[in-house]
Amino acid sequence: MQKIKDTVGNIKVLDQAAIKKAQSKLDNLTKPLGSLGRLEELAKQISGMHGSLDFSLTNKVIFTLAGDHGIAEEGVSAFPQEVTAQMVYNFLNCGAGINVLARHVGARVVVGDLGVKGELEDKDKRLKIKKVAPGTKNMCKEPAMTKDQAVQAIEAGIELFEEELSNGIDIVGTGEMGIANTTPSSAIVAAITKAKVVDITGRGTGINDQSFVLKIKKIEEALALHQPDSIDAIDVLSKVGGFEIGGLSGIMLAAAAHKTPVVIDGFISGAAALIAYTLEPKVKDYMIAAHCSVEKGHRIALDYMGLKPILDLDLRLGEGTGAALAMSIIEAGVKIMNEMATFDSAGVSNQE
Repeated sequence: MQKIKDTVGNIKVLDQAAIKKAQSKLDNLTKPLGSLGRLEELAKQISGMHGSLDFSLTNKVIFTLAGDHGIAEEGVSAFPQEVTAQMVYNFLNCGAGINVLARHVGARVVVGDLGVKGELEDKDKRLKIKKVAPGTKNMCKEPAMTKDQAVQAIEAGIELFEEELSNGIDIVGTGEMGIANTTPSSAIVAAITKAKVVDITGRGTGINDQSFVLKIKKIEEALALHQPDSIDAIDVLSKVGGFEIGGLSGIMLAAAAHKTPVVIDGFISGAAALIAYTLEPKVKDYMIAAHCSVEKGHRIALDYMGLKPILDLDLRLGEGTGAALAMSIIEAGVKIMNEMATFDSAGVSNQE
């Protein structure tokens, strides 16, 4: 737990002087005041993170973490559990959606095994092994993990971020893979926000009506059985969470501690963000919501934290795909601030 405490202790409030300086610069660019909307807001927010206007977003990293879930045995997913491991290999072979979109925006993908069932072969040492256990327990019957494992998962995410720092990180995106992981994500969102399970739960991989009703029932059963404490992130994660979800929370905390913007992907990343936010609310200032997922609980999670998504493209793939797309827009906002001419430099008359 000490690593989490140390990381949380290094998360500072945004530098208001830098934000004010960014606002002044944006107001003097060759455009009407505020005419580039969210692009300007993003540039100011990231200036506040850095405490200066002297930065770029060249080194983009998407962390895609994988883990399996005991709840899958209840029939809450349309895909068999072995797909988790199969997709990890797809990530490593650069054939998945996140690989395509990461290449598109010039980001590198870091793949981590936080709790995939079985041992994965990785002769080229491209996979980051941080396995807490080979999948969580079935949360309908027992806690998904122990509290020590919940701490280990979060600290594994912190370690992943810090280990990758030597390769350069200017902006981070979060992504995941784990068959049935929308189920623990729904449970986390319900536990922390107190919203009704039926108002949070979506169809995940595209389950039919019968499986959808079953999914809601199983989440309600797990919450009733364990009664997770909404203000205790470790308690929530241990009782109804997932190892990759905990890992993503750790990455978010570490990014904030290192004054690095972290782009939150979809619903599962949103659940992880809630865990991080419950541990330390200041982390929210370093979060940027990439998009609003088709999963209806995602909007509830974002609203709870006061995060406004950039995109709304009916995405529900995960992996970090939405985060990758949003990175290009975020970088555009920073480039506007740093590269656009001022009225004086361009010889353009300012508004009266």
